[in-house]
Amino acid sequence: MTSTIDPTPDSTVGARVPAARRVTDVLQPRNVLLVGMLAIGLAAAGHWTGLLWGLLGALCAGLVPAGYIEWERGRGTWGDRHVVDRTKRAPIFFVILGSIGAGSVVMVLGHAPTGILVAMLALWAMTVVLLAVNTVWKISVDASVASAVVALLAAVHSPWWLLAYAMTAAVCWSRVALRYHTAAQVVAGASLGAATAGAFLLV
Repeated sequence: MTSTIDPTPDSTVGARVPAARRVTDVLQPRNVLLVGMLAIGLAAAGHWTGLLWGLLGALCAGLVPAGYIEWERGRGTWGDRHVVDRTKRAPIFFVILGSIGAGSVVMVLGHAPTGILVAMLALWAMTVVLLAVNTVWKISVDASVASAVVALLAAVHSPWWLLAYAMTAAVCWSRVALRYHTAAQVVAGASLGAATAGAFLLV
């Protein structure tokens, strides 16, 4: 049984969809992770070399999985990047886990700054939970990633980054407006993402 949103017509949906589509496309995980991991790497290293570690993190956590999704779309496996049928999402999670895991190994061997490595491991753990929950419920990955990046930036930079949760709220709104998720699913995803910052309390 798949988890879908009730397609009952709503007179306000037509007006919301164009804006929601723009928000969900601009703030999709690969874009949020690219900017976020670069910023985390810079803060963790304290100088420009951290950008290289951040780029590696963004590549493994966001760009490789996004590339895999595009490849499967080209093969006709999925209609678009959203993969609305949660029963077909497992391969994506395994690719993410493998990619983040490989990137983390490179970071360990390359003596990457602790902060960026902890962020990678936190994202890996978050993905494990997403995979487990997805087996029974369509938790929002987009909301989870948007929330995790803000929480991690607040942990390595400044609590002022928590103001960027306005971005996370926008992502959550867009996912519900487009009927990819329910309000409960985006709240659960955002809550899980916020919890990733807790990894920094252990180091």
